Amino acid sequence: HVQLVESGGGSVQAGGSLRLSCVASGYGYVRNCMGWFRQAPGKEREGVASLASDSSPRYADSVKGRFTISFDNAKNTLYLQMNILKPEDTAMYYCALQYCSGSTCCGGSLYKYWGQGTQVTVS
Repeated sequence: HVQLVESGGGSVQAGGSLRLSCVASGYGYVRNCMGWFRQAPGKEREGVASLASDSSPRYADSVKGRFTISFDNAKNTLYLQMNILKPEDTAMYYCALQYCSGSTCCGGSLYKYWGQGTQVTVS
């Protein structure tokens, strides 16, 4: 079974940086898309960044130029490098995974597997 475990969250001052990690296991060697989402209390979950196994990274406008998503195949780990953090970046961050079919992949409503989340607080 698929298991995703996030880490790397914490408290940081505005302008600082954090790198989130998501170790993936049990997902198999098939085409997939992994992404980072975030949710603040009382607000809807929003997509932050996504990376398909056969495509280029995609980012939300609010983080483009500041965040970088990447995947280390040797470590089976998804990363989110977050720079120039702002108070509005404060949220619980989750990684997620979906399998791809044909040319369709990375749809926001198609993620099936989720990690437990890691808290990011920017003050």
